Amino acid sequence: MRFLLFSLLAAAVEPVVSRAVPPASHVVHEKRDFTGSGRWTKRDRVAPHLKVPVRIGLAQNKKALERAQEWLLDVSHPSSEKYGQHWSQEEVIDAFAPTEDTVTAVQDWISSVLGEKTKITHTDNKAWLAFDASTQELESLLHAEYHEHHDEASGKAIISCDQYHVPKHISEHVDYITPGVKGIHVYSSELRKRSESRGRHGGHRGGHGGQPPKHRPAPMMPQNSSELSTCDVAITPACLQALYHFEPLSPHAEVSPNNSMGIFEEGDFYAQQDLNSFFTNFTSYIPNGTHPTLDSIDGGQAPVNTSDAGGESNLDFMLSIPIIYPQTTTLYQTDDLYYAEGGNGSTGGIFNTFLDAIDGSYCTYSAYGETGDDPGLDPTYPDPNGYQGQLMCGVYKPTNVISISYGEQEQDLPAYYQERQCNEFLKLGLQGTSIFVASGDTGVGGIPGDGTANGCLRNGTVFSPTQPNSCPWLTNVGATKVYPGRTVFEPESAVVDLAGHPYSSAFSSGGGFSNIFPIPSYQADAISTYFADYNPPYPYYYNGQYNGTDGLYNRNGRGIPDVAANGDNIAVYLEGNFTLEGGTSASSPIFAALVNRINEERIKAGKGSVGFINPVLYQHPEILNDIVNGTNPGCGTDGFSCAPGWDPVTGLGTPNYPKMLKLFLSLP
Repeated sequence: MRFLLFSLLAAAVEPVVSRAVPPASHVVHEKRDFTGSGRWTKRDRVAPHLKVPVRIGLAQNKKALERAQEWLLDVSHPSSEKYGQHWSQEEVIDAFAPTEDTVTAVQDWISSVLGEKTKITHTDNKAWLAFDASTQELESLLHAEYHEHHDEASGKAIISCDQYHVPKHISEHVDYITPGVKGIHVYSSELRKRSESRGRHGGHRGGHGGQPPKHRPAPMMPQNSSELSTCDVAITPACLQALYHFEPLSPHAEVSPNNSMGIFEEGDFYAQQDLNSFFTNFTSYIPNGTHPTLDSIDGGQAPVNTSDAGGESNLDFMLSIPIIYPQTTTLYQTDDLYYAEGGNGSTGGIFNTFLDAIDGSYCTYSAYGETGDDPGLDPTYPDPNGYQGQLMCGVYKPTNVISISYGEQEQDLPAYYQERQCNEFLKLGLQGTSIFVASGDTGVGGIPGDGTANGCLRNGTVFSPTQPNSCPWLTNVGATKVYPGRTVFEPESAVVDLAGHPYSSAFSSGGGFSNIFPIPSYQADAISTYFADYNPPYPYYYNGQYNGTDGLYNRNGRGIPDVAANGDNIAVYLEGNFTLEGGTSASSPIFAALVNRINEERIKAGKGSVGFINPVLYQHPEILNDIVNGTNPGCGTDGFSCAPGWDPVTGLGTPNYPKMLKLFLSLP
């Protein structure tokens, strides 16, 4: 999976006017952290005439934010009288909208500085104020200086400031402002030649962390589709059925038309011929030609020719379809090819255009030739290089279950970007959607080359949490495997594959503790027990503040992952060849598919979807297979170790389908 970084372009340089010293009535609202990896270098001042799209994230309703976790747990905790009583989208929008006092106060401040003629747009989702301003006007408004900041490793650049100020009475009404400490890309004909001379960085966005699933030639083909003696070599649908105690549904079973399983893809595409080869050899009860329903988002297209097939997409559907068929799958193929494969290097964020398409309230503003959620981090549409339509907003209903096998490292996106996105995942949970995310493939570390040689923090020593996994309102899925010589009738172990054995690079189950999000209440007892009984042998720090300490992980951060499923030696077809793949990219769709089947049974019983399942799982870990063997090395350490109960390698364990089904059917 390619590592997704800030990928923004620079502005031209002209003489600039120094900003005035901020008055006593103003306070610093955001300030750059200069104690990080040191990868960004400040260069030239930005030209004063350069027009930029300014977006001000309004503070959402404080009372709603204070109660958001309570509301989600009300509909998600098994002991709650409101379990399963999910909200409508309209109820969510109204509950979280900024107050009128907030909107008015910020609008009045902008107009008092820039003049009444400034055209200010209040977005449909009520969360943003947006307008265009010159750099000089913006510096006057925020008492800031804007410079180019360059990433020496990638050659990418942003325009941003080291700090900015707002009036004291405004600070409580604003989450953050872009461009600010978080930079943006401003692309114009004036800057084209200069930006190109400094180089571009691209690459396709398949899999968690920006790298595709690991794959290798298969040493053998199982003799038949029901073969279980070779599951330590190649994991087939029959192996998964034996591991997690379920049978395929009858191909003639009646299923709900409203219970399709959603799968997110970006920059990676399935090939129908590969799916057909897989069905022919391993699931003959699934007819050739079976395929997902395409919900194309902003120009996303699939399928592709066999020669262009992607390991991520093929893997997701070859795992999920055999588990849920004749239930259907829905493919959220996101972004046109230009952006999905790196474009001009201007997409460092991920998921926002996807969230736009399934929730119109998440859409943002279009101005000065840029449209999107963040002018620098997200794709902008219409795209002269690809999709010509407007940004898609609320055109698709989210499925009951969504599996995501893509992501980044927490260090690569601003905290505010992640926090606002996490709130959206919470709101989807309120509405009854279960979201499963692969926990990553580099153990406690990051992707090599991201800031440090091993992708870890503070000179390559501090463990690097994954994103969006650190959001507490998702279900993170780590990876297990059947070790050589073991059978599917024995306990699995966490994946620990050293470089060259069998893949070219090392692979272990992503896990650890967030530096941004605290331990959620539903997880507190499990983490406390882990520390009390199986305390890791490493120094630690608190509140995400690793600089100035010798700590390697955050002691009070949200724990990753929540659960696990098999993720190594997965039998697939890729580009017409039988091969084996590995990655938590496999684990997420396996677990998600089993939950999709549980929803089907609840629907038959006249009940709703299970929605956010973490509170139930942590209250009832007995419905999972506890994994007690294995580690997740990284950052020059052995990483964390599996242990009885929850651990930051395989979470609470792998699915036991009959136990899970029985419990969830017993709930309202």
